[in-house]
Amino acid sequence: MTAPPRIPFPVVDEVARHCLQEEEPETVHIEVHLPGPLDEARLRKAFTEALRRHPRILMREAPGPWYRRRYEWELTEDPDVEVVTFPPPGRDALRDARTRALTQAPPLTASPPVRLEVVAGAHAAEGSEASDAVGAEVGGGRGGVRLPSDALTVGSRGTGGTVLFLTINHTALDGPACLRVLATAGELYGGRDNSAAAPPVRPPETPQGPSDMPSNWAPPARVARGTPEPSPGNGLLVTELPLPRRPQGAPYTVNDQLMVTTALTIAHWNREHGARPRPLRITMPVDDRPRDATMPIGNGTRLVEVPFAPEELDPAEMPELLRRTALRTRALKSLPRPQLGHGAALLTAPWAPVACRAALTRALRRAAAPWTSTTLLSNIGRVPYPLDFGEEAGRAHAVWFSAPARMPRGLTVTTASAAGRLHLALRWSRALLSHGDGAHLRDLFEHYLHTTEAT
Repeated sequence: MTAPPRIPFPVVDEVARHCLQEEEPETVHIEVHLPGPLDEARLRKAFTEALRRHPRILMREAPGPWYRRRYEWELTEDPDVEVVTFPPPGRDALRDARTRALTQAPPLTASPPVRLEVVAGAHAAEGSEASDAVGAEVGGGRGGVRLPSDALTVGSRGTGGTVLFLTINHTALDGPACLRVLATAGELYGGRDNSAAAPPVRPPETPQGPSDMPSNWAPPARVARGTPEPSPGNGLLVTELPLPRRPQGAPYTVNDQLMVTTALTIAHWNREHGARPRPLRITMPVDDRPRDATMPIGNGTRLVEVPFAPEELDPAEMPELLRRTALRTRALKSLPRPQLGHGAALLTAPWAPVACRAALTRALRRAAAPWTSTTLLSNIGRVPYPLDFGEEAGRAHAVWFSAPARMPRGLTVTTASAAGRLHLALRWSRALLSHGDGAHLRDLFEHYLHTTEAT
């Protein structure tokens, strides 16, 4: 019998593998809301075939001795486990699925490190328990997720709605890659074209050095501690907002508006909690991969950090703040840079056994904690695929993502737009914030997002 092919862990995968923690699993959660029902057997068949059409997702961590120089992925022809599950429907099914997405990472030892849960009848349940869902929490504690009343109304158009929950082990894969696989599954299931829409046409940008940037030598601000919860793990809040307006021909993008909104939200939060003003640095993933069937599957984004000096974060100077932010994000995106910087490439070179390099990586991560960015804003942008599952199930009308929120950041902001609405997910470490804190941050975000339209 031929041994399965193996590939070494890329830099991002290896660093994540070194720093795994049971208390706060490195999961990415994606939830897709469909108006109609799905057939179990057809969906299992379609999703399994989609995995085979993107074979890089069919992988597991290869076993090896402690003194090996590299971790390796072992590619498989078929899934090792049943990937698609249908939990029993019920009043708390939606909340419980979100909780599992935060607390239970698919194991790296079984191919693929992805789980798809299908919650049937979820929209009807949301519509019938709106008052219970508002102000509740995911990830332990008091249960539930806050959804605004208009989202509940949209979601309760029929009694056969379905929510797809994709839970991804972020050591192996990222959200955009798995969304590509889900789009393929939707096309196989419903027979409708799920090709990616053409990206916005923008003039080519010449790489340029960032100008007028605050220094990166000083440790950035941390998100001020709120009222931590006693249990470990992440909390999550999702909500739906109007897309921010911007004047035609504006020199900034919606992503720049979201970046400014995130910075103003955290600056306001920190002022309220008596934190001394410090520069903010917000990590922004940049994804240059194609969105068609040739999209490389794995962890394919590179990270850049957008800085803000305290004196720049003045809502009264919004036009200038948006203009300055746009110049910085364009400059940072245009510069070639390794995914995690040059230091990570050195750490993951096979100069010593992985067990030794893992200990060094964890020690350096702890030492560098004060210089870790303030937060992460991951803006997926307009969901590029229709995510159309055919006549009965229909096309997705809401899509949420959330990224891991381990300390020292302790808070991540993830946004996507679908069906003309902005879908916002706030995810936080329960060692830093409570659900009430998350709800207040959501309200601040909504307020400052509206102020970016004032120009």
